[in-house]
Amino acid sequence: MRHPPAGPLSRSVNVERLPQDRAKHRCEVVVEATQAECDALATDFGIPALRDLVGRFRLSGSLTALRVTGHVEAKATQVCTVSLEPFEGPVREEVDVEFTNGDILVGTEAENVELPDPIVNGRVDFGVLTAEFLALGLDPYPRKPGIGFEPVTVGEDANPFAALGKLRPTQT
Repeated sequence: MRHPPAGPLSRSVNVERLPQDRAKHRCEVVVEATQAECDALATDFGIPALRDLVGRFRLSGSLTALRVTGHVEAKATQVCTVSLEPFEGPVREEVDVEFTNGDILVGTEAENVELPDPIVNGRVDFGVLTAEFLALGLDPYPRKPGIGFEPVTVGEDANPFAALGKLRPTQT
């Protein structure tokens, strides 16, 4: 029985099938999203468009303590929070994550501590990892290059509490 992917981008890898001697063999995983996957992620993240999404990961460690480093890159179209114009810009986020086989801690005191991400059924989903780090790399308040924010002042009395001062009775 096959389970549906966790999201629009899924690349589940059986870590037991990766080279065991990671010191001698360079072990890399590359995730390249299709345009359909980019479109689905853009919809999920509420941005106008996404393209050229790639996650490049290097693996080290063991099957019970796997370290993943690398980066995620893409071109994202976002809406400027100042001018409300869409613009495209690069996104790059560094990745440094540890995974562990959570089953080895079941029944111990360490079961309730904060653990590295789990290796589930011997697998790590590098597509989900790519999407997660893309989300971290998106600016929550994007600003189009060259657009500045200037606060608006009306008249000489820009203090919002000035009107309240006029309501206070004058003391004599």
